Amino acid sequence: MKALLDRARSFRRRVDFESDAYRKLAEGQFPEALFVACSDSRVIPALITGARPGEVFEMRNAGNIVPPHRPRVVSGEAATIEYALEVLDVQDIVVCGHSHCGAMGALASGQDLSALPGVGAWLAVARPGLASVLERPGSDDGGTPGEPGAALVTELAQLNVRVQLAALREYPAARRRLAEGRLRLHGWYYEVDTGEVWELDESDNSFLVHAC
Repeated sequence: MKALLDRARSFRRRVDFESDAYRKLAEGQFPEALFVACSDSRVIPALITGARPGEVFEMRNAGNIVPPHRPRVVSGEAATIEYALEVLDVQDIVVCGHSHCGAMGALASGQDLSALPGVGAWLAVARPGLASVLERPGSDDGGTPGEPGAALVTELAQLNVRVQLAALREYPAARRRLAEGRLRLHGWYYEVDTGEVWELDESDNSFLVHAC
């Protein structure tokens, strides 16, 4: 924590806050995209995209989950999506899953989350959309007991991206903009250990790594 505090205290000295770029930030934010990512500390949207302050509006939670649109249910995610579209008028939304995801691993292994009721209730939101993999006979792909194999977690994380994109399409503001051609949705899968970003190809619903 000391290192974090020291860097925070010296931040103003390390960054040119006298530049026009930072002065303009005080006038408002005009991000290009809403980036939906897991709250995992190894997944840093600005680092992955090279975004500067003001370029990306972030929504992060365990498992990069977009809860179903329910008008009378209070949700930080719903508020963030609504604000990004209706106020900031973002043109693109990225849903980014990742390798080594603890949320997907817990679902894949059927981990007992009774000691973490909040986590369990939150992951239950995503479970129905992932049933095709979670309930598949023989879905255990070689992981140790209580610990699923990497291939299963990868499959689940990539399916989760597709499911959350589908959930986004049900939000009225998103549905309207998609119909008008004013919004683009993107699915990404980030590999923590290699830095590769896989992009969802909607023509065949597969994830591809684009050559640099």
